[in-house]
Amino acid sequence: MKNHRTGIAALAALALAGCTATSNQPAPGSAAEALRPYYASLAGDLPQANPGPAIDRSRAISRIGFGSCNHQHRHQTIWPVIADHNPELFLMIGDNVYGDYDYRGEADLRTFEQAYGLQASHPEFIAFRERVPMLASWDDHDFGPNDSGGTFAFREHSEDLFESFWRSSAEVRGRPGIYDSVTIGPDGQLIQIIMLDTRFFRDPLTSLPYSYDRRPLGYYGTVDDPGATLLGAAQWAWLAEELAEPADLRLIVSSIQVLTDAHNWEKWGNMPHERQRLYEALALRNGGGMVILSGDRHSGGLYHGEPEALGESVWELTSSSLNFSFASGDTGEREPDPLRRSGFFSDENFGMVEIDWASGEVALTLNGSDGNSLHSERIRFR
Repeated sequence: MKNHRTGIAALAALALAGCTATSNQPAPGSAAEALRPYYASLAGDLPQANPGPAIDRSRAISRIGFGSCNHQHRHQTIWPVIADHNPELFLMIGDNVYGDYDYRGEADLRTFEQAYGLQASHPEFIAFRERVPMLASWDDHDFGPNDSGGTFAFREHSEDLFESFWRSSAEVRGRPGIYDSVTIGPDGQLIQIIMLDTRFFRDPLTSLPYSYDRRPLGYYGTVDDPGATLLGAAQWAWLAEELAEPADLRLIVSSIQVLTDAHNWEKWGNMPHERQRLYEALALRNGGGMVILSGDRHSGGLYHGEPEALGESVWELTSSSLNFSFASGDTGEREPDPLRRSGFFSDENFGMVEIDWASGEVALTLNGSDGNSLHSERIRFR
């Protein structure tokens, strides 16, 4: 199968380069267009997670869990721990599998397909799916290679794999990218969850020049081009429409961190024009409180800022990783950050958003893999 798939992909590339025999058919205009017939031949048997319960959008919910960075080859013991916290919804916000593990640039993305297949087989994950409704967005490792964005040549097939595995809605499947939004609950207890896609449309980042003396906190600078995009025109237009809908509380889900500038890894601050645009869009929302959720960092923490373009204070809870920690304990000393209101916990972790509709307060909690709180903050949202 490997040789068959690689051969077809090679033919597609040759067709794009004009190296095959001419015909009356117009030449494909891009590598993606040239590969579509090939990917269509692979689409019949893509991995799927087991079905889960549907979200009851008419009923108020008050307990939402989330997490990121789940490696399919590692233990899955955190799932029953999360289940014990009785989430009514769980958000997978990126690096939900590591499809780029052992990836060598093959067009068929077979390592991504294998990653999804393995994740679908884990009993703990299956049991969690059977119990808890889930929504998902992606980050780089389940989208493409490390730190990849809109120039990834095989992103359309990556999208097919993602949407098949997570059983995405017809609305999500019907447009490029995997951004999504759901609104749940009755008037007065209406929560809107916006799942952004920070990968499919993102323009290239700017790399910092090598420096022996620079601290090891990443290697991306700022993109000064005001025309560079993180979300893409279609997603920006969609976001404005979603924010025009009424809500009492909104969860803005981004795979990469939004508020912080304390590091040079991937973050919204790499494209300051886009981050300002995000703040301005959020400032124009049709009412309701707001919390930002993020992942990616293989550490978790709670942040608070007052961006001028937003015109109000906002909290961001970062949760990472579910089963792929790089260290343990509070590692905040290596990344001083005036916006962080907690330690920077490298232990395996998950986040909980617990809403008290009566008081208009929400508890934002980062929990360790044992289920105990690493940090919690109770804030007002109205």
